[in-house]
Amino acid sequence: MAGGKIQKKRHQQAPPPQQQRWGGGVPFEKSKGQHILKNPMLVDTIVHKSGIKPTDVVLEIGPGTGNLTKKLLEVAKSVVAVELDPRMVLELNRRFQGTPHSNSLKVIQGDVLKCELPYFDICVANIPYQISSPLTFKLLAHRPAFRCAVIMFQREFAMRLVANPGDNLYCRLSVNTQLLARISHLLKVGRNNFRPPPKVDSSVVRIEPRRPLPPVSFKEWDGMVRLCFNRKNKTLGSIFKQKSVISLLEKNYRTLQALQLNNKSQLEEDKVSLEDVAVLADMVEDLSMGNSEEKDDQEMEAEDMDMVGEDGNDTSFKAIVLGILKQGDFAEKRAAKLTQVDFLYLLSLFNKAGIHFS
Repeated sequence: MAGGKIQKKRHQQAPPPQQQRWGGGVPFEKSKGQHILKNPMLVDTIVHKSGIKPTDVVLEIGPGTGNLTKKLLEVAKSVVAVELDPRMVLELNRRFQGTPHSNSLKVIQGDVLKCELPYFDICVANIPYQISSPLTFKLLAHRPAFRCAVIMFQREFAMRLVANPGDNLYCRLSVNTQLLARISHLLKVGRNNFRPPPKVDSSVVRIEPRRPLPPVSFKEWDGMVRLCFNRKNKTLGSIFKQKSVISLLEKNYRTLQALQLNNKSQLEEDKVSLEDVAVLADMVEDLSMGNSEEKDDQEMEAEDMDMVGEDGNDTSFKAIVLGILKQGDFAEKRAAKLTQVDFLYLLSLFNKAGIHFS
């Protein structure tokens, strides 16, 4: 500009992508799994499918700014909301202060995995996906048992929960959760229904705890299932021939015999205990879609050298283990295609022979 000075415009520095403000309110942090559900029709659908009664106490995990909380308060007797972020707690209290629902809302600030959960009839939650597995098993271990939980999970995790024998995603997570609860897929939720949008799609599932729980020791159950799914597409005969497996089972067998703990009355004390169920929460799931068959085969070939030989000291015990598999027609079967009934039957055969997995 002639005779004047060119003024440089100062550009405001944009907030980092992991911390963005939406609608001028509280900034959401992706690193904490904060993805707020913004579609009101979807919120209504989730509340409707929860089947909430006017007498129900609802537990909400990760309420955020309260979009879902508002709808829950309209249909439930009361809502207990557990929120880790103190900024969200403040926002939530401000939103409902002075409203007709203020007395029906209780907000607990804390980590849901560490705090003691109160009584509730139904759980409705849009959770940070990184706590999916431990939260699921913490809920299933909660007593008294709730009626149902309707939870938003990362889609792949949700599909693992509902997977059937033979499905690509059928895994140890599927077997353990389906032992404790009936699980059904309700609806798929696209990433654009959230702000900020996550990198993956989501799904809402319904979890209904089984009543009564199956009469089985869950430590035993998870010990066997963990072993079977170590390589889910290999035959059980191949898995149970490995020297490391035979040695583990024989050690348990000898120990229990020496301590005389393998009688029915002692095992009854272990059934349906809360600590037993909580053991399942320690599981670590590989959420990758693919099955590395080539790597799997290479590992099995390497371990073939460790299988018990004909002249080994463990031959007699090996014969007992393989005899059990043959008795139940399991030697040529694979974990990836076994049902809950199959696993329960296999565990009963081992236990009847005095062989245990914990």
